[in-house]
Amino acid sequence: MKLIRYQTSDQEIHSGWVLDDKVGPIRGDIFREYQREKATIPLEDVQLLAPVRPSKIIAIARNYAAHAAEHDAEVPEIPLPFLKPPSAVIASGEAIRIPPQSQQVEHEAELAVVIGKQGRWIALDEAEEYILGYTIANDVTARDLQRSDMLWTRAKGFDTFAPLGPWVETDFDPADAIMTCRVNDAIRQMASTRDMVFSVQKLIAFISSIMTLYPGDVILTGTPEGVGPLAEGDVVEINIERIGTLSNPVSASG
Repeated sequence: MKLIRYQTSDQEIHSGWVLDDKVGPIRGDIFREYQREKATIPLEDVQLLAPVRPSKIIAIARNYAAHAAEHDAEVPEIPLPFLKPPSAVIASGEAIRIPPQSQQVEHEAELAVVIGKQGRWIALDEAEEYILGYTIANDVTARDLQRSDMLWTRAKGFDTFAPLGPWVETDFDPADAIMTCRVNDAIRQMASTRDMVFSVQKLIAFISSIMTLYPGDVILTGTPEGVGPLAEGDVVEINIERIGTLSNPVSASG
C-alpha cells in the first residue's frame, strides 16, 4: 500500500493512500488506528507533500563498499550514523536549492526506512515489527564543505537537502531492489539494495541502541557509487523498483 500526505484545493493537509493513480483519504492516525476510504480522487489533482514529518533523520555513511572506495575510504566495521535536520525535508517535485556557500553540491540516491512505532534497544529479529514502510531519499551533500569541515552538519543540513517521496510503500522487500539515479535522463547511479554492507534490520537494531526511534523517523540506508554534481537547471530522478520515482529540479537559492 502506498501512503501519502497531500493537499487539495482546500489547502488542508490530508493523509491518504494511492491505488491505480487514484487517491483515497485516510481517517485516523497511520501510526495507530486508521480507516481507508475509497480511492476516487485523480492523483494528478492533488499536490503530494513529503510523506512523513520525521522528528529526526538518521543517515548511514559508507554502507555500500563501492561508494566508500570512490572516496578512498574504508568500509566501516560498525554502522556510521549521522543526522540530517527535519528542516531539510522537501517533497518530490520541490526544488533542491544550491546554497551560495558551496561550489560542489552532489546527489546521493538512497533507500529510506520509515519507522512505524516507538522503540529502543530493538532486537535484530524484531526490527521488522518497527517498520511502517519504505520511501526514496536524496541525501544531497555539499561535498566541498564536507571535505573542509570536521563535522558534516553544514554539508548535509541545508534546507532542501533531504528530498523524500513520493510515498511510503508498506509492501516492499529491501533484500534486492534496483536503485537508479538519473540527472537530466543520464544514468549516474545504479545498484541493488543487496549490496548494502549493513542490512535494514541491523541498522535499526544498531541505531536504537543509541537513541529512541519514534513513529515517522527516517533512516537513510546509504548510497551506492556514482554520486555526482548538481547544477542549476538540472532534474534529478531516483527510482527504486517496486516503490516509484522521486524527482526534483535544481535551482539556485532564492
